[in-house]
Amino acid sequence: MILMWASFALLTLVAVVFVALPFLKKERVQSVTHNANSDLIAIYQQRLEELASDLQEQRIEQQSYNESIIELKRRLLNELSPEKSLYSRGNNVIFALTGSAFLIVLTVIFYSATGSQKQLENWYAAMENLPEYGERAVMQQGEPLTQNELQAFALGLRTKLAKNGDDQVAWMLLGRVAMSLNEFDMAQQSFDKVLQINPEHLGVLVSYSQVLLLEGSEANMTRAAGMLSRVLKNEPTNIDAISLLALIAYERHDWTQAKAAFEVLLSTMGPDDSRYTMVEQRIADIEQKIAEQSSTITPVANAAQKTPADDDSAIMVTVELSPTLDDKLPENGTLFVFAKAANGPPMPLAVVKLTQFSFPLKVQLSDSNSMVDGLTLSTTEQIIITARVSNDGSVMPSTGELEGSSEVLERANITQHTLLIDEMLP
Repeated sequence: MILMWASFALLTLVAVVFVALPFLKKERVQSVTHNANSDLIAIYQQRLEELASDLQEQRIEQQSYNESIIELKRRLLNELSPEKSLYSRGNNVIFALTGSAFLIVLTVIFYSATGSQKQLENWYAAMENLPEYGERAVMQQGEPLTQNELQAFALGLRTKLAKNGDDQVAWMLLGRVAMSLNEFDMAQQSFDKVLQINPEHLGVLVSYSQVLLLEGSEANMTRAAGMLSRVLKNEPTNIDAISLLALIAYERHDWTQAKAAFEVLLSTMGPDDSRYTMVEQRIADIEQKIAEQSSTITPVANAAQKTPADDDSAIMVTVELSPTLDDKLPENGTLFVFAKAANGPPMPLAVVKLTQFSFPLKVQLSDSNSMVDGLTLSTTEQIIITARVSNDGSVMPSTGELEGSSEVLERANITQHTLLIDEMLP
């Protein structure tokens, strides 16, 4: 800031010099000898006498005499003018000071009306406070950033990136600040920069998915689901990713998948979590919507019926019920047959839901009945297949439900599997 004002002062000084210098510069005058004017006047008088003598002796006419007199007077005045100018010169310092003052006042008025001094002050302040803003935004130290401080933080980050080149931490912070300012285009561009440097940055993948969901188009929701799937492959219990996947299913009105996702999310929380009640209410809302559509085939079951016979990912599962549990089978139970990654996210890779069934039965699991784009059977090496008879229509386990699970299976080595339901959940 000091450098800026010093530059302004220097430019003003240069301008003042250009204005004042012509007034202070000494005038060049023709030098004259001490008695120059008296000599000139004596010559003039002598010429007048000669002309009068010529007129008297009639060597010249009256008209020529008059013209010669006028010419003599004109010549005398011209020859006397240099000495007269010495006495007509004024005090030019006043003009120099007046012009300089006028220049300074005009400059101040013009810059105040059209200049960007406020923006420049904000820019310098943003650069000076950048470390403090970073601590408050990232470390949660001190008061949260206000809207104006967020804008200053974004300005400081852009300046730092322009000076120092690509820095994935700075780009990530700029993207998140842009989200807070509802500058979604800037946020996407910032997150794109981070992913160019580190394609598997999980925090950015989650934040980028949030931006895409805020835009709301079907293409962006599909892209967001793919990003979240990548996150869950690396962090199976990432709450933010599971939450966003649940929202995607909800926005698509895929109530069965949305309910399953929210139930998985609920299982990761304790009753003392501030979000627990909200998620419970969302699940209840989804159950009401499912009840309203009870006359139609559920999306997951319908997906099972659409499975192509030649799907390389397909696994034919034969489900049997242990004879010891025949009397424990609920009358209006719901059968879920699903596959999950042995070491992966809690979201099922493929699900089949049946409300009418009898044992033994066969179902087919494949990529076509996956719950989340990108989380599929064909992308997972080791899986566990589970069959559960639910008492309440929920995919989440509860006491008294019947279940059977396989050992860890190598997906590439199986095309069919027999599964026995032989356990009652405590």
